[in-house]
Amino acid sequence: MAEGRLTTHVLDTAAGRPAAGLRIELWAIRLDGARDLLCEATTNDDGRIDGALLSGAAFSIGTYELVFHAGDYLRAAGHALADPAFLDIVPIRFGIADASAHYHVPLLISPYGYSTYRGS
Repeated sequence: MAEGRLTTHVLDTAAGRPAAGLRIELWAIRLDGARDLLCEATTNDDGRIDGALLSGAAFSIGTYELVFHAGDYLRAAGHALADPAFLDIVPIRFGIADASAHYHVPLLISPYGYSTYRGS
């Protein structure tokens, strides 16, 4: 059986480059709606996390949330932001239905918009 894992990367579409130095939190969402922080990471120069955010026995079926600290990154990258910023914290809640699969959740970010999808 293949070992499932969760990965991500972030691209700054306004600047046309990877979003290096963006802080990310990974939360597990319990059935009662409470959240458990599983890990925190910061993107590398390629806009990726070194290794998987979740893998092995810790990777299980359930609901999760990636929280991208986009506002901090955008300010540090030199983007002019309103006060308050239009986008600051970007949460992406998603489900893992197959614990043997690779789930890749990328984020494309700019000061006024973002998109995501299940990648490969």
